[in-house]
Amino acid sequence: MRERLEDALKYGKADYVEVRLEELEATTVAFKGKEIDTLSASKAKGGIARAMVRGGWGMAVFNDLKELSDAVRRACELAGLVGSEEASLAEVEPVQEVTRAELRGRDFRGVPLDEKVRTAKEYNDIMLGHHPKIETTETRYWDSFRRVWYINSEGTYIEDERPDISIYMTAIAREGDKVQKVTERAISHGGFETVEGLQERAERAARRSVELLSAPPVRGGVYTVVLDPRLAGVFAHEAFGHLSEADFVYENPRLKELLVLGRRFGVEEVSIVDDGTIPGLYGTIKYDDEGVPARKTYLLREGVLVGRLHNRETSAKMGEPLTGNARAQGYSSEPIVRMTNTYIEPGEVRFEDMLSGIKLGVYAIDMVGGQTMMEMFTFSAGWGYMIRDGRIEELVRDVVLTGNLFETLKNVEAVGDDLRWDHGHCGKGGQTAPVSTGSPHIRIRNVVVGGRR
Repeated sequence: MRERLEDALKYGKADYVEVRLEELEATTVAFKGKEIDTLSASKAKGGIARAMVRGGWGMAVFNDLKELSDAVRRACELAGLVGSEEASLAEVEPVQEVTRAELRGRDFRGVPLDEKVRTAKEYNDIMLGHHPKIETTETRYWDSFRRVWYINSEGTYIEDERPDISIYMTAIAREGDKVQKVTERAISHGGFETVEGLQERAERAARRSVELLSAPPVRGGVYTVVLDPRLAGVFAHEAFGHLSEADFVYENPRLKELLVLGRRFGVEEVSIVDDGTIPGLYGTIKYDDEGVPARKTYLLREGVLVGRLHNRETSAKMGEPLTGNARAQGYSSEPIVRMTNTYIEPGEVRFEDMLSGIKLGVYAIDMVGGQTMMEMFTFSAGWGYMIRDGRIEELVRDVVLTGNLFETLKNVEAVGDDLRWDHGHCGKGGQTAPVSTGSPHIRIRNVVVGGRR
């Protein structure tokens, strides 16, 4: 394969050329209620050639290796039609490496399809049978094994293998016009053991969805709020991480004026990091999809903006360090700037001490949705508890947090010592990428909480 890719590059007449080739085999099992909604086993193969000429990009996707050389020629021709300025890519040391995945547990490729169906059905049945108020369920099992070959005109050649397995278990409870949905999930780059032994988690999703039907909505107001690690990690990812993606900043004049490196945006206790090198996490990569090694990048350090995430083009144009954050969903997608493992560094405050002194507050848990627009955010927690006189009291639902990111970062009162990780997928530009989010518990004053008034 290497010789074939190297030969194809000879057809490239451009300032820069790269090819990424992928083979993918995947299985999907999905239930909706009692019925199987999706059952598929698929294989795919294809690639993308990208070329830069005078700062303009050309891309050509192909599905047959016979088209490889022609795709390189077409990418170069397209780039030549749009290029009008000096080519600009940050320099990176060429690497040559072959990496093989190590599945220490059960390789899911060897697990029969009927066993995958039985596993998903067992969890689905547990949720359906939990309580008469469980109206329906959604259970989705997915695995994939991706082989990637990457080569560029600067001498980099990488072979990589990327296993991926997940299961999402969602219970939907209804009482009259009240509907509550709770999801449990397991995700990793490991083997089939990732999705085994999850009966209690399926039961927990069903139990929580039913409990929330009888929980009162939180009373709207301004509270001191404690975020659990999952919600705090997603908050850091969605509200701050995306603002740190350099392609977003470079294309937005207002953000370029606002997000100046060296400016203080939060209290000294808050540091936010993106690190693609942490072993065992879902967002971990050895190299990004431009062949750049992953690294640890501080975005916010002791409350001060000190870095952002780059691909080779934004790094060169903004004159900032290369970070290895160019990632593509698959062979038909171009790499764009994406997070890897984004987290708030732990502090020294115990959870029990964090509750102390809160006369009336909200403990917000889990995450079901949200949106950000520039520095403004709205996040819906999965559920919450009222905090009264430093103690966790009654369960509440419909906990929606709204505010200005930068004001919120300055209102952080305590950072916990209990960093925890969560795993999932992040969407951007029509692509998704595996990511991990992490945080300890966080205490924030003056948070607007929407609910019943």
